[in-house]
Amino acid sequence: MSHVTRTPNRLAREKSPYLLQHAGNPVDWYPWGSEAFERARRENRPVFLSIGYSTCHWCHVMERESFEDDEVAALLNDGFVCVKVDREERPDVDRIYMTALQALGAGGGWPLTCFLTPEGAPFFGGTYMPPRASHGRPGLVEILPRVLEAWRDEPSALADTGRRVFEALAESARASGPPAAHERLFASAAETLAGAWDRTHGGFGMAPKFPSASNLGFLLRWWVRDRERHADALAMVTSQLDAMAAGGIHDHVGGGFHRYATRRDWNVPHFEKMLYDQAQLVWIYLEAHQATGSPRYAEVAGRILEYVTRDLTLPGGAFASAEDADSEGEEGRFYVWTPTQLADALPAPAAALFASRYGVTGGGNFERGTSALHEAMSLADAAAAHGLDPVAAGRMLDAACVTLLATRARRPRPHRDDKVITAWNGLMISAFARGAVVLGRPVLASRAADAAKFVWTHLAREAGGRPTLARRWRDGEAAAAGQLDDHAALALGLLDLALATHDPMWLDLAVRLASEMLARFDDPTTGGLFESPGDDPTVALRLKDGYDGAELAGNSLAALVLWRLAMLLERDDFRSAAERSFAYHAERLTGNPVAMPMMLAVMERAGRAPRHVVVTGTPGAADTRALLGETARRFLPHDEVLLKPDGEDGRAWTGRVPFVTPLVAREGHATAYVCVDRVCRLPVTDPERFGEALDEPVPMTDTAGGS
Repeated sequence: MSHVTRTPNRLAREKSPYLLQHAGNPVDWYPWGSEAFERARRENRPVFLSIGYSTCHWCHVMERESFEDDEVAALLNDGFVCVKVDREERPDVDRIYMTALQALGAGGGWPLTCFLTPEGAPFFGGTYMPPRASHGRPGLVEILPRVLEAWRDEPSALADTGRRVFEALAESARASGPPAAHERLFASAAETLAGAWDRTHGGFGMAPKFPSASNLGFLLRWWVRDRERHADALAMVTSQLDAMAAGGIHDHVGGGFHRYATRRDWNVPHFEKMLYDQAQLVWIYLEAHQATGSPRYAEVAGRILEYVTRDLTLPGGAFASAEDADSEGEEGRFYVWTPTQLADALPAPAAALFASRYGVTGGGNFERGTSALHEAMSLADAAAAHGLDPVAAGRMLDAACVTLLATRARRPRPHRDDKVITAWNGLMISAFARGAVVLGRPVLASRAADAAKFVWTHLAREAGGRPTLARRWRDGEAAAAGQLDDHAALALGLLDLALATHDPMWLDLAVRLASEMLARFDDPTTGGLFESPGDDPTVALRLKDGYDGAELAGNSLAALVLWRLAMLLERDDFRSAAERSFAYHAERLTGNPVAMPMMLAVMERAGRAPRHVVVTGTPGAADTRALLGETARRFLPHDEVLLKPDGEDGRAWTGRVPFVTPLVAREGHATAYVCVDRVCRLPVTDPERFGEALDEPVPMTDTAGGS
C-alpha cells in the first residue's frame, strides 16, 4: 500500500469540529476550496467528496470504519483528490450535491459520498459506504477501483453524466407554468397533511417521525381562518405536540428535544439535539399555548429555553450548534436509565414512582435493556398506583428530575459542537425574544440580546458601510460566507428582539441586514432569492432552496422578514421583493405545496391587511403590562405588537415607524391602539375592551387569493 500516513492531514488546520474529527485519518483530505480542484484538473483525477457534520452518528461510523482503514486510504490517496465538507458550514455545497445525489437515483442522507469531475460535476454517489462489502452493500475497496476504471475508460461519458445532472438541477430552480392561486395552495397543503396525519399517535406518516414544526405553524394559521370548519387542523397540531411532549423525543430530565423519533409512538428517539430544532419548537409550543391556553405548552417551551441556556449557551452569550447522540461509543448512553440506576440515585419510593411514570423497566425499550424516558403513565395513574396524592406525586417527581439531572451530569457527556452558526443563532434569538413576551420573563430577552451582540460583533464585518456576514464562528475565527438563511434568520431574530426589548437599535440592524440580503441574493428577474452568494468560483450552481424541512428554507425566512419589515416600515422595496418571491414559489409549489409550509404561512399573512397593535405607556408599569398581557396570551399570527414608550424613548420609534407618531398615552394611563392598514381605531385603556378589539378578525385584502 502507498500514500498512507498517520501524521495529521490538512484538516488539522481547520476550526470545524467535523473536519477536525477527520484530521488524524490516513486519508489525504482537502477542505473545500480551489486548491483541491486545481490539483484534480492538473493531475486529471476524479474528486472524492464526503459531506457530513460533527453530531451525525453514521458519519462517526464511516470515519471510524472506512477512513481509518489503511487499504481504503491508500486507494483514495492514489487515485482521487479527497475533499471533506462540513455541511453546516457549507450548506450551499451540501445542497447542490445532495440534490445531485437524488437526481442520480441514490437517495439522500449523511454521510454523503459523491464522485465529481475536476470541474465539480457529480457522476456517481451514495451515502454511508463501509470499507468492504457487507449486508448487501458494496464497500469502498470494491467501489473505488471501479470508479477509477470508468474514469480511465469512459471519461467523456462520466463528464456527460455530470453535465446533465447540473443541467437538471439548474432547470429545477426555474419556475414553470402558471402560478397557483394562494388559496388553492393553502387548501391543498392542509388536505395533504390531513391525509398523512397519524390519528393514533400524532404526527405525520409512520416512522421515523420528525418534529416538522413548520407544518404545525401552517396548520395553526389554517385553523385561525375558520376555527369551526378547520377544527381538524388544530387537532393535528395538539395531537403531535402532546405526543412529543410525552414521548421519548422529549428530554424529560433536562429539557429540549432530540432529533427525531425512530418509532411511530414517539417513545424512542435518535438522541442527537440540534439548535435549530429547539428554536422552532419554542415557536410552535408558544403559539399552541396562545391558541389553546394550555399551560403545558408554555411549560415545555420554557424548559427548552432552560436547556439551551444551561447546555448550549457559550461564553459571551452565543449558542452552540448541537449535541451528539453518542457518548462512550454508544448512542443514547447519556440519556437512558435502568431500574438499578434509578435506585442508586433516588430514595426507593421516588425511584419506584419515577419508573412507573416514565417507563423504566427491567427489559427496557432501548438497547442493552435500558429505557428511553417517556410518559408511560399519566401523573394521576402513577400516583394512584403508588398510593399517593397527585400533587404530592408531582412534587416528588420534580425533585427526582433535579436529582437525576445532577446524576446524569456526572456521566461522560456527548460531544457538543460548539461552533456558532449565524442562521441558527438568529432563530434562537427569535425564540428567546418571543419567549420573553409570551412567558412574561424579561430575562429571556436579555439572553437573546447577549447572543445578538456576540453574533454582530464576531460574525458581522463592516465593508464599505455594508454589513458582511460570516456563516460560522469558532475558536476566535469567523469563516465561510454568510448564506441567505444566515441573513434572513438573523434579521428575523433582531426584529423580534427589537419588539421584545422596545429597543429600536435592533430594528435598525434588521433593516440593514434585509437590505444587504436583497443586494446579495435577490433575483429580480424571476423572483425568489438565491441561497448562496455569487462570488465563490468553487460553487458551480446557485440554487433557490424550496423545502422547509428540519431546517427552514432561506427563501421562507427571507419572505417572512421582508414582509414584516415592509408592513412595519412602509418599505416598498421589501414588499416588492417579497411579492416576487410569492409569485415565484406559487409556480414551484403547484405540484407539492406542503414542501414549504412556512412560505405558505407567510403568503397567508400577506393576504391580510397589515394590523399593528401599539401600546403606549411606561415600560414595566402595571397598566402597560396589563395591556401587553392581552396580546401575549392570544395567538395573533397577523399582528405586529409594538410598545411605544413614553418620553424620549418613544420618539426614537416615531422616527422609524412614522404612523405611530400621533399615538400617545391618554391622561397618564397606558393606552392601546389597534391599527389596520395604519388606520387606528379609537384608543382604549381598559384591558377587557382592548381584548375585544384584538379578537376581531383581521380583514382579507382584495388580492388575498394570490395569482
